[in-house]
Amino acid sequence: MDTSRHEFAHADTPEPHRARTKEILARHPEIRDLIGHNPTTFFWTVGIVALQYVLAAFVSTRPWWVVFVVAYCAGAFANHALFVMIHECTHRLVFKRKMPNQLTELIANLPMCLPGALSFHKYHLKHHSFQGVYELDADIPSRWEAKLVGHSALGKALWLLLYPVFQIVRPMRVKEVSLLDAWSLTNLGVQILVNVAVYLVWGPKAVVYFLASLFFAIGLHPLGARWIQRHYMTFDGDQETFSYYGKLNIVAFNVGYHNEHHDFPSVAWNKLPRIRAMVPEVYDRLAYHTSWTMLLLRFLFDSKLSLFDRMIRENRNRVTLDDQVTPDADLIAAARQPLAPV
Repeated sequence: MDTSRHEFAHADTPEPHRARTKEILARHPEIRDLIGHNPTTFFWTVGIVALQYVLAAFVSTRPWWVVFVVAYCAGAFANHALFVMIHECTHRLVFKRKMPNQLTELIANLPMCLPGALSFHKYHLKHHSFQGVYELDADIPSRWEAKLVGHSALGKALWLLLYPVFQIVRPMRVKEVSLLDAWSLTNLGVQILVNVAVYLVWGPKAVVYFLASLFFAIGLHPLGARWIQRHYMTFDGDQETFSYYGKLNIVAFNVGYHNEHHDFPSVAWNKLPRIRAMVPEVYDRLAYHTSWTMLLLRFLFDSKLSLFDRMIRENRNRVTLDDQVTPDADLIAAARQPLAPV
């Protein structure tokens, strides 16, 4: 019998994180002490960006096969880490004020060639506020996208390989967000200037290295399983958010702790493991992944799994960061207006 999905799963209930946050805080109010900024993330960002430029200079005079091997084995990990840095800035977990976080996002975007940091900023906040609402959550694949990819290993492999392209297209579906604004245009302009400078100084191999690192970081690579791990329903039941508790969290800045992040989005990456340690009765009972590599292989070769294995809902019960307990008035104001241009 064919048990694969050909349409998204539907939920009549609100997204699960708001209620769970309140329940956890009722039993563990000490978690409030974990909320706050982590300015050291800025120095990690600068260091990883510098590493990427050193590697780009190195491969610029090497054979083409070296370009792709270094991109897969090193550049992908660096760019994936920079995605995490951008994510931290989106939640204002690096600096208290908005602009320093946005400038840090621009820096983190530099080795990626494609200008996506400030666009991610807007759409990711919508994902938190309206998780599972098809018209508002750009993290959900488009229906045409899921139908095009299908259930075959080849289709899913090509989808992962070209994942950045699909991410660029999805925002056109999302309502109530301005596609272009001053910060997005700034991101575009800065990126064009930097790309041209890299080409003039180091030549085409450096540019290709940056692009290959980007596509590997969020594509056909063990790290690419992160995009499956977060919200694809790869276990039986109606759970719609999943964490990853594996060794790659060390180089991925704990981004695998995704249930913890959705429950407490005002806690920085370095403190997310402490949430699980403080509340094992909740997080150890939820289904979770321990291997991105095994998840990637299962997603590719299990014909029952597809992009339709996502939960969607009509319920627009909006979640704001003050619902999930943040003491920062500026963060609360930002969360109450996630639809406004950044």
